[in-house]
Amino acid sequence: MDRTQQVIDRALAAVAASRARREREAKERREVFGRIQIASIRKPVLPKGIQIPLDLH
Repeated sequence: MDRTQQVIDRALAAVAASRARREREAKERREVFGRIQIASIRKPVLPKGIQIPLDLH
């Protein structure tokens, strides 16, 4: 019974390690794609010679 428990413990540890790795990789992927999306946003182009009205009230 002791050997069976060791096998079960190792299997559960492997599952936990796999899940942790998968979650860590997913988090890193979200961060990378978030930075890519921010970097790919185009800045608005303001035509030269046009005055922009500012409401300072």
